[in-house]
Amino acid sequence: MPAEDEVRAAVAALVAAFGEGRLDDYFDAFAPDCTFLFHTTPEVLPSVQAYRDLWARWVADDGFTVLSCSTSGTDIRVFDDVAVVTHDVATRVRIAGEERDLRERETIVLRRVDGRWLGVHEHLSPAS
Repeated sequence: MPAEDEVRAAVAALVAAFGEGRLDDYFDAFAPDCTFLFHTTPEVLPSVQAYRDLWARWVADDGFTVLSCSTSGTDIRVFDDVAVVTHDVATRVRIAGEERDLRERETIVLRRVDGRWLGVHEHLSPAS
């Protein structure tokens, strides 16, 4: 399978796991030392564990739940064992009992590790 198709499948699996609330599958799509830069948090998260901890706080403090997620406008650039994916993200969430629709843009940098494409950096920003 061509590398671009492998990356597309890896990202589709990541988005599906996120949108379906399969958190172990979602977090498993990233290398343990992946960094995360979100417009909703003041600091860069330096690892999957830091993101898991933040997610747990969102759930405990606000009842945060992802209800669905879809992407569009996906662009994939493969450079040997590194890929850069950009796309538009539409997510429906529940926060403090209120459902909200989020529109964001995302870049995910992936690296092929032992034949598997894993996220090594994710950057999420509001859609303009």
